[in-house]
Amino acid sequence: MKMTKYLFTLLAFVLFHLTGFSQRNLPDVTVHTLQGEKVNLLQTYGQADGKITIISFWATWCSPCKKELDAIAELYDEWLEEYDVQLIAISIDTQRSLGKIPAMVATKGWEFTVLAGDAQTLQNAFNFSTIPQTYVVDKNGNIVWIHNGYTPGDEYELEEVIEKYSAQ
Repeated sequence: MKMTKYLFTLLAFVLFHLTGFSQRNLPDVTVHTLQGEKVNLLQTYGQADGKITIISFWATWCSPCKKELDAIAELYDEWLEEYDVQLIAISIDTQRSLGKIPAMVATKGWEFTVLAGDAQTLQNAFNFSTIPQTYVVDKNGNIVWIHNGYTPGDEYELEEVIEKYSAQ
């Protein structure tokens, strides 16, 4: 009986991790610029000219999301210079809330790319349920790091990942 329970637990653990990491490539989904133009993530950022790409899912109503993006924004110029990285912040706000985004971006001085997409489509494609949700995509279009939530200091862990994959 103990062996069966152990095997079942081991199988569940393996399946959980395989499911979470089975999506190795950037999904083929479409999002929009703040002007409404369509952008295919896979085609545009899947192999972004040899750059590391950070994708952060956020919303205007999500306080931890804004804190994370503010913290990253403080380091972003250094990351551009040192690692030639790019950040894509994708809002999952409802259609009604999209109008708030340009003013928020301008007020906060965020100098990275901000896009918007359908929450359900993106959550299904990237297999996440809560935000902030952050991904690092390597130079070959592979998702190499996934992080959810935000605690002050997480941006330094993110920088370590960027440094690791920019050297490859």
